[in-house]
Amino acid sequence: MSIALASPATSPRTDPVATVAVVVTIFAWASAFPAIRAGLAAFGPLELGAVRFAIAAVPAALYLALTRPKLPEFNELWRFGVGGFGFVALYTGLLNYGELTVSAGAASFIINVSPILTALFATVFLGERFSFIAWAGTLLSFAGIGIIALGEGEGLRFEAGALLILGAAFVTSINAIAQKPLFARHNPLSVSAWNMVVGALALSPFLPSGLAQAAVADADGLFAAVYLGIVPSLIAYASWAVALSRLPASRASNYLYCVPPVATLMGFFWLGEAPGPLGIVGGALALVGVAVVNLRR
Repeated sequence: MSIALASPATSPRTDPVATVAVVVTIFAWASAFPAIRAGLAAFGPLELGAVRFAIAAVPAALYLALTRPKLPEFNELWRFGVGGFGFVALYTGLLNYGELTVSAGAASFIINVSPILTALFATVFLGERFSFIAWAGTLLSFAGIGIIALGEGEGLRFEAGALLILGAAFVTSINAIAQKPLFARHNPLSVSAWNMVVGALALSPFLPSGLAQAAVADADGLFAAVYLGIVPSLIAYASWAVALSRLPASRASNYLYCVPPVATLMGFFWLGEAPGPLGIVGGALALVGVAVVNLRR
């Protein structure tokens, strides 16, 4: 697996392309939380996922047909499988079902276990080095997310869905480690496109019922499904693949701590949901932690 670390794309410095990719990913995935909530009012959890990624898979399949990228080698098939069946289908099902019973604050706290897991896995399996300062920044960000969760009206309320969201965080970390070596041979946009297509096929058994629900869904539910398919799926999965191809997996994942603070700001400007004092403090700590991880980069 060390071949991926030897490539120029894994330089520890953040180039402009990686910066843009990270920013796009943060804002797109932050916007997914209100969109998922709106979508679940009109669709079942798996039906929403099936419609969402069916929408994303159409342009992804066209991209693959037009660009004709390298086909996966036999020993790479499992890595693409992790991306499609795991990071798309399984992650979506776990997160959607989890958000049926877990408060937004608790969900954001649980899902942000993934950067810590990714850093651990990257150290063991990819040979990446994570300094003491970087670990300190990671834990600072994690503490900030916890404060955001505590600042919500419902606080940290762990229900049965919490284990499902923890599973989604685990899947995210496994995917980052499994697919990181692919970028030594494959274009990140091609990897992302394959993820969309394979994930949509994995969710396709739920597409007929999803289309039936779409036929009677209100405008808000339909907009949520289409928006999820285009922005947090097609665009954000592609930008995340670009970021992961150009940064160490542990460092790229650390940027995801920016998602809850950005989601809080979006809730304020779009929905008028003003964060409380703990939410502001927690968001600031999360951002400071990300800055600490990137000191001297």
